[in-house]
Amino acid sequence: MSPPAHGSDAKPPPQWAGLKSISSVHEATIHAAVLALLPDPATVRNCLDIAEDAARAVHGTMAAAHIGADPERMIAAPEEVDLQILRDMNEDSPSQRFERIAGAFADWKRVSPDRESLLLDDCRGDLSRCVTAECHETALVVAPCHGNMDARDAFYDLLFREHKLVLVPPPDAYTGNLLAHVVIGWKPHEHAQRAVVAARRWLVAADRITVLCINDKADGSYQRTARELLDQLGLEGEVVAISSGGRSVGETILDFARSATATCLLIGAFKHGYLLELLLGRVTRHLLSHSKLPLMMKH
Repeated sequence: MSPPAHGSDAKPPPQWAGLKSISSVHEATIHAAVLALLPDPATVRNCLDIAEDAARAVHGTMAAAHIGADPERMIAAPEEVDLQILRDMNEDSPSQRFERIAGAFADWKRVSPDRESLLLDDCRGDLSRCVTAECHETALVVAPCHGNMDARDAFYDLLFREHKLVLVPPPDAYTGNLLAHVVIGWKPHEHAQRAVVAARRWLVAADRITVLCINDKADGSYQRTARELLDQLGLEGEVVAISSGGRSVGETILDFARSATATCLLIGAFKHGYLLELLLGRVTRHLLSHSKLPLMMKH
């Protein structure tokens, strides 16, 4: 498999002006605290807006990167190459997708002079290699879970291959106040604990934290372990236990989030591996399909 190609054969877009080389764009990208990953033109603005808020909340740096599968820059099975070529009929060519994303990025930058120094990296080729190249060192990746094929494939690579903390933008326009009230869906499982630990930097910056325990055991173990984890991480937060009352856990989380005016949900995503989650990942899939809030998660 050949390494992903950074940059385009064409003249670099104007938002790269001021950098000595494409490699320096990539160097700045991989060392950012928050990365807006841009595989789909339709979600560029939401990803950038929420990444900007997430970086400011922790006084960290932000970067932006386009990634895209490109059959001309990958070594893969003929069937995979054919599939990528066929998608051009519905999603345009790789270069056209990049041009649309670069244009949306440039439009977003023009809104505020504070964004002038932000630059767009570009990685095309084998998508998995691009995800690794752009995101491996990043603490938080903002990326869509739905959209074109690149978006869907990159999202599952981020969770299941890179095990990153991922922040999924809401389906509608992002309205701000990311960390005004973070609701954590909690069960005493390792994947949930990993998510909270990975998100600690953002939880420290949150105005309010509520840990939600649904259908707790008779011994109160969900609530007890939630309080223990908050104490271990030096976090202030309220622990709330409720019953699902015959509803699904996913519905219960979203109903509580609405009633509590939550601004962000944090969960441990997909307890099982990728194949089992296709059959069993009901809660995470429900939240990804129905949440109107930013959704932070880690597998």
